[in-house]
Amino acid sequence: MSTPYPFTALVGQDDLRLALLLNAVSPAVGGVLVRGEKGTAKSTAVRALSALLPEVPVVAGCRFSCDPAAADPDCPDGPHESAGATARPARMVELPVGASEDRLVGALDIERALAEGVKAFEPGLLADAHRGILYVDEVNLLHDHLVDLLLDAAAMGASYVEREGVSVRHAARFLLVGTMNPEEGELRPQLLDRFGLTVEVAASRETDQRVEVVRRRLAYDDDPEGFAGRWSEDESALRDRVVAARALLPQVVLGDAALRQIAATCAAFEVDGMRADIVMARTATALAAWAGRTDVLSEDVRQAALLALPHRRRRNPFDAPGLDEDKLDETLEDAREDEEPEPPEGDDDPDGGGGPDGDGPDGGGGQPPADGPDSPELPSQNQGQDTRDTPDTDDAPAPEEPAPTAGAPSGPGEQQAVRAAEPFRTKMLSVPGIGEGAAGRRSRARTEHGRTTGSRRPRGALTKLHLAATVQAAAPHQKARGRSGAGLVVRRDDLRQATREGREGNLVLFVVDASGSMAARQRMSAVKGAVLSLLLDAYQRRDKVGLVTFRGAEAEVALPPTSSVDAAAARLEKLPTGGRTPLAAGLLKAHDVLRVERLRDAARRPLVVVVTDGRATGGVEPVARAGRAARLFAADGVASVVVDCESGYVRLGLAGQLAGELGGTVVTLDELRADSIAGLVKDVQGMNSPSRRAA
Repeated sequence: MSTPYPFTALVGQDDLRLALLLNAVSPAVGGVLVRGEKGTAKSTAVRALSALLPEVPVVAGCRFSCDPAAADPDCPDGPHESAGATARPARMVELPVGASEDRLVGALDIERALAEGVKAFEPGLLADAHRGILYVDEVNLLHDHLVDLLLDAAAMGASYVEREGVSVRHAARFLLVGTMNPEEGELRPQLLDRFGLTVEVAASRETDQRVEVVRRRLAYDDDPEGFAGRWSEDESALRDRVVAARALLPQVVLGDAALRQIAATCAAFEVDGMRADIVMARTATALAAWAGRTDVLSEDVRQAALLALPHRRRRNPFDAPGLDEDKLDETLEDAREDEEPEPPEGDDDPDGGGGPDGDGPDGGGGQPPADGPDSPELPSQNQGQDTRDTPDTDDAPAPEEPAPTAGAPSGPGEQQAVRAAEPFRTKMLSVPGIGEGAAGRRSRARTEHGRTTGSRRPRGALTKLHLAATVQAAAPHQKARGRSGAGLVVRRDDLRQATREGREGNLVLFVVDASGSMAARQRMSAVKGAVLSLLLDAYQRRDKVGLVTFRGAEAEVALPPTSSVDAAAARLEKLPTGGRTPLAAGLLKAHDVLRVERLRDAARRPLVVVVTDGRATGGVEPVARAGRAARLFAADGVASVVVDCESGYVRLGLAGQLAGELGGTVVTLDELRADSIAGLVKDVQGMNSPSRRAA
């Protein structure tokens, strides 16, 4: 086993280290979600945490890590009355994004269960992570069926494995830690809420700090054991501090004043449900224990809000996570004023003891005594805020001219980007036929989950038994196999895998005309609003999205296929317009994107949405070239729809001609609103029927 990077050797990332340490002090906080760009030590910090956790007492020989003081009565390895006890280091179990269901929850030998009546169970990762850490790197890319299993285990503290009436249950209480890059897609709200705390991380922009990061990393890579040895004393001190904070935690008192502040804060930020209040309370208590105190201060509540609320206050997928700290301070102050009685006359200290140990602005806020320059401490109250001196209004210099933005015009004939109109709810667009892509919520597909439609011989390990088909296959051979009792003699060749039909996610590729003919502000705003609405629908249906734009003399891939609809919405918002209409270039670029994506993910079926008025200008024979490019999509059987943005009394119908060349359908921009989408769905499915695609 390789030597992990020392936790105390991490440079910066105070919020990340704090959130992880608070969960080490109080696992009831509920885990951490670490969001940030690649290369910011997310995984390094998580892997380093396990070395700081105290040893775990377990029942000797138990594969499910039962606690000797309170053994699980339903443990598959039980009963444990006469078993001895031992101690082992806390585990950190990694869940790969591409893991199978059996690898996560465990595998049950169905053949032995049917033929011999025994429960032969091989524990999975949930059993290994019990009373430890379950770490999911790139958690936002985890398949939906694995997310569902994680949600069930996190909610119930147990894992259930059931196969055709044969079931196994074992305890599964773990600290869930996930890391993700938001550019690659967001988490389902249900799983997002299961993380107690969230932290945004980014690489430091300070030269000295970046230099120190590189220096330490190179030293670690050259000699991991020697580097870890140089930090062993700091690691030991921090481990002792975690143990001391755990011991102090039951003595921490969460007073009514702090509870009122927690409730007022959650109400002010309109978070859903009561989980936020509970997590804030546990976090504030852990903050006090980490600081070596037995009382929770207002600053503990403030820090708890900064860690527990940002990912819970999002109202829709395109809202950036975060918290208005001015509003937070105002809410905490109002709650404190409601609680505090009026001071008696002549009281020289109306704040009631606002010194270093009081519940006032200088009360420490969970700031522990300094343990050395490299000891991770609680961030100060003003961390993350701009603490530079603000000049007086009278002396402030005149504001400078704003710098050009990404949406500002940058060339002749180009117009500044306009805001998208208000998005609206759309009906479902789907690709015809039955696919075999990644699980999602859009088009019909053969999946591991869904309604049973038939059976087949298993390819590899059996995952979903079709009982009736298995019995039917085994029944004719019972006499030849010498059956003499009531039991059915089943062999491996008799087993049948259930085939199921569910829904898949698709690749929705937007091809948007940003030329001068689309530059009318009202029209472009409506176009962006329609595309934004479809992006929101793609988020909810777990699709990948891509964005190709064309204007001037060329087309560009504004966003390669990704699971991050937030990134697509941001690119769309900044899209400027102007210039000629290279329609053929846009279609050819989109075709090339699909070709490359087909090599990466052949099972994911595409849906192309072309947003244009159908005009083609620039170059030699622009209309003919656009027609030839469109026929490439029809030849490949790609489902497509053209959104006709032509306006005015005189309509040329060019978008309809383009739709015919694509083998798709056309809908006007006005028809995209509200109930008109329903007709669009029928047309897409009708125009791209299996018979037409085959032709």
